[in-house]
Amino acid sequence: MSEAEARFSVLRQSADADAVAAIERLVREASDRALSRVNVLDFAAANGLDEERAIAAFLHAARLGLFDLSWNVLCPGCGGVLDSNATLKTLHKEEYACALCAVGYEPDLDEMVEVAFTVNPRVRRIAAHDPHSLPMWEYARQVFWSSGVELPDDETFDKLLQEIIIDGIELPAGEKALLSIQLPAQFVIVFEPVTHAAHFIDVKGEPTRERQNLSLVFNKLRAPTGTVEMRPGPLRLALENRTDTRVLPAVFIASDDLHELLGKRKKCLTAKRLLTNQTFRDIYRTDTLDFDQRLKITSLTFLFTDLKGSTSLYERVGDLVAYDMVREHFGVLHEVVAAEAGAVVKTIGDAVMASFPTPDRALAAALRMREAMRRLNENSGREDLLLKIGLHEGPCLAVTLNNQLDYFGQTVNIAARVQALAESHSIFATRPVVENERAAHLLDENGLTPVPQQHALRGIASEITVYEIS
Repeated sequence: MSEAEARFSVLRQSADADAVAAIERLVREASDRALSRVNVLDFAAANGLDEERAIAAFLHAARLGLFDLSWNVLCPGCGGVLDSNATLKTLHKEEYACALCAVGYEPDLDEMVEVAFTVNPRVRRIAAHDPHSLPMWEYARQVFWSSGVELPDDETFDKLLQEIIIDGIELPAGEKALLSIQLPAQFVIVFEPVTHAAHFIDVKGEPTRERQNLSLVFNKLRAPTGTVEMRPGPLRLALENRTDTRVLPAVFIASDDLHELLGKRKKCLTAKRLLTNQTFRDIYRTDTLDFDQRLKITSLTFLFTDLKGSTSLYERVGDLVAYDMVREHFGVLHEVVAAEAGAVVKTIGDAVMASFPTPDRALAAALRMREAMRRLNENSGREDLLLKIGLHEGPCLAVTLNNQLDYFGQTVNIAARVQALAESHSIFATRPVVENERAAHLLDENGLTPVPQQHALRGIASEITVYEIS
């Protein structure tokens, strides 16, 4: 049995069988391109798999060394990868700049960081393991653009390139080249994806027959994007590569065709979603963030639960019985959270703190928790497990506390305070949760009407509207 076969044998014991079978087919039969930066959500859809099971399978596969996991910082504009990291621990910059879009972005984990998987070279060697050997446009496909950019099929892609590319060249390390091109009366961009360098040419005015000159130097300093004004006509473009790798400069026409090429997006696995995945938290418990990192998330939904009257429960039924009941309740809550694409952040006494990527998944979990507690109480013949639930959505910081991934900020504080308002059988949620479109649809489907109340929460300056869902 080969090393890869042995690892797949272990994977079959820890992940969904259908997902593992699909991954094995991918590794065995797919093209090199398909094995570079695999978009797990795309993969799940193509193979008819549940997204959460597919994510879990790839996480286990990465832990076993079948795939390498990368955290890629994306430009929201063009979908280019501005930085690629083997771990979130190396994501420390306060701003990432995209030369092609001439814009700087403060990184957040919502949409700016994708998580992709590339087959490990010990399992199967692919061209992307040596990216500087890739042809120019395969480099753009597999290295520069993210897995969330929906590029067209090869034939359409080639036709678009013919419309938007004036010229391009592969320039080896330390070498120079001259390109003689004819500038059209359009905005033109000289872009180089290896060093992320761009230079804009605003072509306007009367056409000229006189040769114009422009010199560009590529290095690893990522100099600010510049703009020069020129007239339609001949241009001698002098290029110099001062890096230790080849560069791939190309001259683009910034037309509608270019925007069409870069403008289409598809779902991809974001850092935010992965951090709220239970399998990820279980596997990478203390290997996510450095203790001094503070990574921004613009929207995350928190669910807090607590058992009402747990002290009297211990007095009423005794320590052993109460302990078993509380442990069973924790097991149920963990299952519900994982099933709704969430993750348990921590337990505190009889309380649970969980995170979800969207309000509707958190609300769905809350409704399922309430129903599960009702069934447990019916089975015991007593109202012993009285669960209080609170929900809130908003921005937060991902941090490391007590050697585990945690969250910090006012959103977390409000969610905890809202849970404290709840009585048994009622779910309390804030306006951002109940007014979420998918969450509102879920309430309507279940025939539930949230009732607004005004409450002053400890540590919050003004009263807020909280909705009771009974």
